[in-house]
Amino acid sequence: MPATSATAHRSVRHRNPGPPPAPVRAAFALWVTAVSAGAFETALMVGRDPAEGLGVGLAVRLAVFTAAVLVAVRMRRGAGWARVALALGLGVLGTASLVVEPLGHLLDGASPVDALARADALEWVFGVSRTVHLAAVLTAVALMFRPAANAYFRRARPGTD
Repeated sequence: MPATSATAHRSVRHRNPGPPPAPVRAAFALWVTAVSAGAFETALMVGRDPAEGLGVGLAVRLAVFTAAVLVAVRMRRGAGWARVALALGLGVLGTASLVVEPLGHLLDGASPVDALARADALEWVFGVSRTVHLAAVLTAVALMFRPAANAYFRRARPGTD
């Protein structure tokens, strides 16, 4: 790339799209809620079986939680790539990781009624947290693509007049 092109490329700045609209602010709050619920669920799992929660699994979760918050901050500032990363990474893949185990149990013939009847207090707390977690993720994804959010992300892109 010629020096002038490289200089011009580096000088392109994203526009300040102004303050985020309500759907983007709410989506950000919901991403923080989802991360908080995920951290809480991790603490519950480590509390129940400390040997299982330590090591690589815990390190991966902490890395994902940290990255999610950092990307959500960028999304709130108008970065379209961050919106897409959150939607695909956490909205699709993250949701799949949250529901694959319960769906597997159902497909193996487990009865939800029996599981609820046998659940102890910790499992109920975990279930409530997981429900909040899923609801926060799904709602955040939907909010990030509302018309006001779409306009906000368009205003943040360089070269769009």
